[in-house]
Amino acid sequence: MSPLQKKIQKTIVIAVIALVLGGGVFYGGYAVGVQRTAQATATLIVNGGAPADIKDADVSVLWDTIALLKQKYYDIKNISDQDLIYGAAAGATQAVGDPYTVFFSPQDAQSFSDNLNGDFGGIGAEIGTQKGQLVIIAPLKGTPADAAGLKSGDAIMAVNGSSTAGMTADEAVNLIRGEIGTTVKLSVFRSGWAAPKDFNITRENITVPTLDWKMMPDHIAYFDLYTFNANAANLFYNDALSALMQGAKGVVLDLRDDPGGYLDVAQQIAGWFLPRGSVVVRERMRDGSETVLRSNGNQALAGLPVVVLVNGGSASASEILSGALRDDRGAKLVGTQTFGKGSVQELENLPDGSELKVSVAEWLTPDGYTINHVGLKPDYTVQYTEADAQANKDPQLDKALQILQSEMK
Repeated sequence: MSPLQKKIQKTIVIAVIALVLGGGVFYGGYAVGVQRTAQATATLIVNGGAPADIKDADVSVLWDTIALLKQKYYDIKNISDQDLIYGAAAGATQAVGDPYTVFFSPQDAQSFSDNLNGDFGGIGAEIGTQKGQLVIIAPLKGTPADAAGLKSGDAIMAVNGSSTAGMTADEAVNLIRGEIGTTVKLSVFRSGWAAPKDFNITRENITVPTLDWKMMPDHIAYFDLYTFNANAANLFYNDALSALMQGAKGVVLDLRDDPGGYLDVAQQIAGWFLPRGSVVVRERMRDGSETVLRSNGNQALAGLPVVVLVNGGSASASEILSGALRDDRGAKLVGTQTFGKGSVQELENLPDGSELKVSVAEWLTPDGYTINHVGLKPDYTVQYTEADAQANKDPQLDKALQILQSEMK
């Protein structure tokens, strides 16, 4: 196994970021959490080209459909037999109903790889799907998406005039990425709007911010973690040490609009808050077996009360850390329902250059709560509106401070 494969196997999928550095941070924003396999898929094939373990399905329906298309479709001369097979493969992946399980034809796989390794820019927003709709999971601080006013939960209805109906996040990324300095047009619908609005956003080479902190009244340390990137653990070490030296008596951990990142970083940060050996997350495979990941940190903040801020942009590693602090320590979550991204993907390379990205496991909180497609419901649901932002108010943070002040007495 290569060093890259080992590194990637320590991570958790964060849905698809659109987009960070071309070929830079987060492996271009795509392969974070994807466990790459070097070998081609070893599916057992028997007579007729059907997988050996298909027993209760009439495979002839597929071949009959392809035969009828070749016989009757009016423009079949422009459709190759291989295109029909790729379409069938894509349909099979869509049938499982998982937005993170995707088939790439050789052309799509190569195009995506070229985008990741070329001089391309993005808008700095993580995108995903909810109930079949392409949405903004979270705009990253200080990026073109943030400056344009995109919000967590915004529905992307079209990209450069092309409807996103039925489009996967991976397909949308290919459209949103592009040459630095060029413009992409997103048609966006937001709850409360009468109709979609167009956002013309100039692509940039995105630098992802990581962490800010400050000491608030009553010696409450406020940590605003934007992403679980490779630098986050070291930065948190320095800032947490500063907070302790300044007499911190409580902690607000702000994970709002934090789309996630490396799992081992979440595990390291959890080690500041949890007794050594505490369960951070459980990985459940298809056969029901589980792998348990535990904290192994300095526990320096384990004696301080902590409140976690979350919202619909809190995804993946953010949800894992939030769930661990609530299950293991009884930490209160304040804000709104989290996104619900808690699965692990493998990327299988097929012999002809096609690729299959397939979900192989799901993440559970220490108490066994399923994150994927569900998210975490906060202990205190508090809305944060555009009117609050314009008035420079933060009712979610106010509630967190109120809870902490009560617990610190």
